[in-house]
Amino acid sequence: MAIFNRHKFEKLVVHKSKTLAWAIAFLSGILMALTTAPVNAWLLAWVALAPLWILVVSYERPVQEVKQPKFFLLPASFFLLPSLWGIGYHGLALSWIMGIHPMTWLGVPWWPSLAIALFCWAFIALWGAALVAVWAWLFVIFNSLTLQGKNPIVILNSSPLQGGAGGGKAQFLALTRVLIGTALWCALESIWSTGSLWWTSLSYTQSPHNLAILHLGQLSGPSAVTAAIVAVNGLIAEAFIEGRKKKEEGRRKNWIAYIVPASLCLVLHIAGWSLYNRPLNPEAATALKIGIIQGNIPNEIKFESGGWRRALEGYTTGYKQLADKKVDAVLIPETALPFIWTNEYQRSILSFYQAILERGVVAWVGGFAQQDNSITNSLLAIARTGEIVGRYDKLKLVPLGEYIPFYNILGGIINRLSPLDAHLVPGNSKQLFDTPFGRAIVGICYDSAFAEIFRYQAANGGEFMITASNNAHYKPPMLDQHHALDVMRAIETDRWAAIATNTGYSAFVNPRGETVWKSRINTYEVRDATIYRRQTQTLYVRWGDWLTPVLLVLAGLMRFIVKD
Repeated sequence: MAIFNRHKFEKLVVHKSKTLAWAIAFLSGILMALTTAPVNAWLLAWVALAPLWILVVSYERPVQEVKQPKFFLLPASFFLLPSLWGIGYHGLALSWIMGIHPMTWLGVPWWPSLAIALFCWAFIALWGAALVAVWAWLFVIFNSLTLQGKNPIVILNSSPLQGGAGGGKAQFLALTRVLIGTALWCALESIWSTGSLWWTSLSYTQSPHNLAILHLGQLSGPSAVTAAIVAVNGLIAEAFIEGRKKKEEGRRKNWIAYIVPASLCLVLHIAGWSLYNRPLNPEAATALKIGIIQGNIPNEIKFESGGWRRALEGYTTGYKQLADKKVDAVLIPETALPFIWTNEYQRSILSFYQAILERGVVAWVGGFAQQDNSITNSLLAIARTGEIVGRYDKLKLVPLGEYIPFYNILGGIINRLSPLDAHLVPGNSKQLFDTPFGRAIVGICYDSAFAEIFRYQAANGGEFMITASNNAHYKPPMLDQHHALDVMRAIETDRWAAIATNTGYSAFVNPRGETVWKSRINTYEVRDATIYRRQTQTLYVRWGDWLTPVLLVLAGLMRFIVKD
């Protein structure tokens, strides 16, 4: 009976410790999510990953699960740790996705609309969690390979990933783990960002408030900021692990270990601050006076006759006001005037188009364009003569909102949510946007989450940045997060940016990431400001994300050094 009670007690202790670990993982993921809008507690990002790091490194596999270990297989209880962290972070940060409900304005009934919104939220949260789970798995695999005669299963049952080393060797192993963990996270973010579902890079937790660290993006894009955050968290975690180990051995804790992550964080901010403080030196010859119209047309009426009339009236009036102020060009939001602008007859009867012919001010118009038998979500440059002289087709379409993934399977279940009668198709990844004032860098709505789109255009002569979006069906946190992404793109490319949205936030941003002007939400606004064309090329624009492959190579070299 005593043996039974002891066995029962040990099972209870194991269960409680596992539950506590899962709770810590989930709550630390929540802390990372609080760095984004609406809370914007960006400082938390520098510590919120450390608990997960500690849990992964310190994980001990229950004895009853050790039978017939296989090298690449880890227990489900291990994967639950990073998965819960990922759900906490991505799930909360992206909870604004529920703003798409109700979609009754698209003809979707209330309950199916709720089901679709919940499915979208759950899917993107799990997709983000998958990145974290893969990172933890690879982290264990690659670190175990640095220890001779070890495999992940053995390590997960005896001081995981520490290998029993002490002194200088233990510190060297800790630094190796930090390098490997940082390289893997950056690599996985790079892979995830090539797909259709991407938004919550760790780098955007610092935008738009920590401008100093965001300027590291000028060196190697978002990966530089992500690497900084992961490395500092990793060093904090390793300092904690080393301190706990010394305590268990009866030695005194050494708080000096925490100086290393603090020093790295300080050095990184100083480096970013030096980039931030470089003078802009605007030249009068490069000035452009740009007007923005925020139409404030609710999606519920946007594609109805009443919405069309309101849009034409509001944008035409705003255009004339800006023309009277002698602006060089007028920018209006994504699908602000939802007509087929490549159809000469259709655009010729619009009052906005007639105003262009009368006033002779260039307009960058958000609308639709035809491509074979399909439709593109486009921004078109209309010259003073009414001729279309430039066109950018949205590259990253919103899944379910603008197209259905696996249409042959899902199309018959939920049908297409777009109100158009033709399929929206994405633009070419190599397209460029020319204007009468030179080449521009363009993004439409969801494109803002993908840094490479903007880098490519800047590398090919883009002198200023314009983005057009329609976030009318989302909650304010999404609008703030979208603005944060636009700020990052302006910093990375070192360009002035004009940002037009339907309901907010429209803005002007300088190359330092400072918001010169920002609109209110759900208001009709007409605003003009002067931006400047620039031909500078940051290291990121010239070389792209060079840091991630460098980190991977260094991690590989360190692995062989430690193993030998």
